[in-house]
Amino acid sequence: MKKELGIAKRRDDNDAIFYRLADFKYYLEYNLRLSENTINAYMTDLYQYEEFMVVYEKIEDEEEIEREDINKYIQSLKRKKLSKQSISRKIIAIKEFHKFLFKEKVTRENLAESIDTPKVDKKLPEVLSIDEISKMINSIDGDDPLSLRNRAMMEVLYSSGLRISELLSLTNEQIHYKDQYLSITGKGDKERIVPLGYYAVIALRKYMGEARDSLLNGKKSNLVFFNYKGDMMSRQGFFKYIKKLAEENGITKEISPHTIRHSFATHLLENGTDLRTIQEMLGHEDISTTQIYTHLDRSRIKAEYDRSHPMANNNFVRKEK
Repeated sequence: MKKELGIAKRRDDNDAIFYRLADFKYYLEYNLRLSENTINAYMTDLYQYEEFMVVYEKIEDEEEIEREDINKYIQSLKRKKLSKQSISRKIIAIKEFHKFLFKEKVTRENLAESIDTPKVDKKLPEVLSIDEISKMINSIDGDDPLSLRNRAMMEVLYSSGLRISELLSLTNEQIHYKDQYLSITGKGDKERIVPLGYYAVIALRKYMGEARDSLLNGKKSNLVFFNYKGDMMSRQGFFKYIKKLAEENGITKEISPHTIRHSFATHLLENGTDLRTIQEMLGHEDISTTQIYTHLDRSRIKAEYDRSHPMANNNFVRKEK
């Protein structure tokens, strides 16, 4: 039987025992227009959910699932001592799947509607200081093709706060040098205009004029950035480069391309940019996503207060009369 094959490891959507999983994946992709990474995360979680229902609850069709079965699965997750974040993500996938089943009239009720999602404390993202960002970028000073590419990528990433996927898929047509902006198609195929800073324009022009063709090595493409083989750069490759660059500059913070995006938004907020403008530049659909940066700013203010004010803590001994 299929359930003996290790369902969670299956990669063929058509081999699903829950017949509507492939339809749900299509719904996520073409109706909700979620990113590939988000869709893959949903499907991985649902394959594990399916495996539990088939193997332990002996259920082989979505219509047979009852609320008690869902609760049993959630309890099994808690026994595994998974983090709140992991359990929350899996429950969200289940809730979305059952909402879809109800919407498609596969089930008579939305079984997961009343199931609570564990509250997860928001982890504030790591942020680099302006000096740390400058130090990293300025350390890329070679004139070879890879150095020119790396400088341009870092300048654009910090100048515009792009997602790494948006940076790696950037095309020539999206760059408007004269007016200094990028036209970006982000999550959900939503278009936005993102300013491009002076130094980013200079770095891009230098890279495009002196290095891009060399990296392409005769290949044809409208992409802007490539690896040394002339192929599209991978997330992993750029992630490793950023970490190495930080280490070379004595920066010990946890860092990734997303750290640069967080730093971009935080520095704008610190210098007076309003939250709605930052939301637009980041491409956040909901301003509540952008509001994490207000928490960051408050945390920074509190840290500065504790460090600087003489009476912020009990290290100061006040002389009494």
